[in-house]
Amino acid sequence: MWAALALLVLVLLLVALVALAPFEGRPAPQEAEGPWAYLTVFALVLGDAVIPILPGETTLNAASTLAAQGFLELGWVMVAGAAGAVIGDSALYWIARRNRSRMERQLTAAMANEKVAMAMEVIGSSAAALLVFGRYVPGLRFVVNASLGLAGHPYGEFLRWSAVGGVAWSIYICGVAYAVGTALVDSPLAAIIVAGLASSVAVAIVFVVVARRVRRIRREAAAGGQPE
Repeated sequence: MWAALALLVLVLLLVALVALAPFEGRPAPQEAEGPWAYLTVFALVLGDAVIPILPGETTLNAASTLAAQGFLELGWVMVAGAAGAVIGDSALYWIARRNRSRMERQLTAAMANEKVAMAMEVIGSSAAALLVFGRYVPGLRFVVNASLGLAGHPYGEFLRWSAVGGVAWSIYICGVAYAVGTALVDSPLAAIIVAGLASSVAVAIVFVVVARRVRRIRREAAAGGQPE
C-alpha cells in the first residue's frame, strides 16, 4: 500500500510538472486554465476507476470539448486521462488484493449487472482482452480490476495491459469529443452531450454485433453445426 501511495504521489508530481511546462510554439494557457484543470481530469478519472459513480468519461468529454475551443491542450488532457486510468486501475487492484472480504461483496453486486455479464461474454476470459476492451464498459472495468486483484493475478502483466487499455481508452474518448467539439464549437454543452452519446453508441454497436455472432456460433456448436 505504501508503494502504491508513493507511485500515486510520483504520478501526481509528474502530471503537475507536465501541465506547468510551457507548450512549444504556442502561448502558455491562462492561469485559470492551467495545471489545475489537468490535475482535476487526472483525479476524477482515477477516482472513477475505484468508485464507478464518478464521471470519468464525462470529465474527458468536457475537457476535450474545452480543448476544441482553445481553452485546454488536447494532448495533455489525453495524458491526464491515461495516467488517471492506469493509476486508478492499479489502486483498485491493490485494494481488492488487500481487502478480500470487503471487495467480494461489491464484486458480486457489480457482476449481477446484465450489461457487465454480456460484455464479459463477448470479450471472453483472457486477462489481456478484459483489461484492454473492458475499460470501455464502466461496470466491467471495475469487475475486471477487482477480480484480478482478488485472484492475485501477476501485477506486472496486469500493469502492462492496463496501460495499453488506459492509453487507448483516453485517446479514443478524447478524440471523439474533440472532433464533436470542433464541429459544435458554438454549443459547448451540446458538444459534451453529443460526444458522450457518440462514444457510447459506437462501443455499444460493436458489442451488440460481436455478441450476436458469439451467440450464433454457440447455438450452431450446440446443434452440431460447424461455426464459420
